[in-house]
Amino acid sequence: MTTAEILLALVTVQRGLELVLARRNTAQLKARGAVEIASSHYPLLVALHASWLASLWVFGHDQPVNPVVLLAYLLLQVLRVWVMATLGSRWTTRIIVLANAPLVTSGPYRYLRHPNYAVVAGEIAALPLTLHLPGIALFFTILNALVLFIRIRAENRGLASWRALSEERAT
Repeated sequence: MTTAEILLALVTVQRGLELVLARRNTAQLKARGAVEIASSHYPLLVALHASWLASLWVFGHDQPVNPVVLLAYLLLQVLRVWVMATLGSRWTTRIIVLANAPLVTSGPYRYLRHPNYAVVAGEIAALPLTLHLPGIALFFTILNALVLFIRIRAENRGLASWRALSEERAT
């Protein structure tokens, strides 16, 4: 196996394990009365990430690895773990709203409203650049920006409705 193939295999396994964790957390949240909102764009998000990873396998499996950019990618993984640890059982890949649960404002959420999306945007650019694939980095960064525009608007609307519902129940 090449170094690039080992890296891509690790990323593929990581993403698979994250999907398992996200499904478990989603099921637990729904069992507590949470609801999913704005799910219509979710298949687009999945297709984006799957095609990004597939393109890296196709075009990057035999590429040399840039150690400087790899270090930046690994630092993004530290931030990813920080986001996931901060959210705990509330981390999912879907937009799940749990009424009367406080908004998370600790960890990276002290500094950014959507730190997970910032990490993902960085990853989508950094991993292809690690494999000397600037065209793939640019193409998927643009697609990701478009999908995040849709997703963040939907999430913000969901959080606004969550706040209104929580305030209504409190009075």
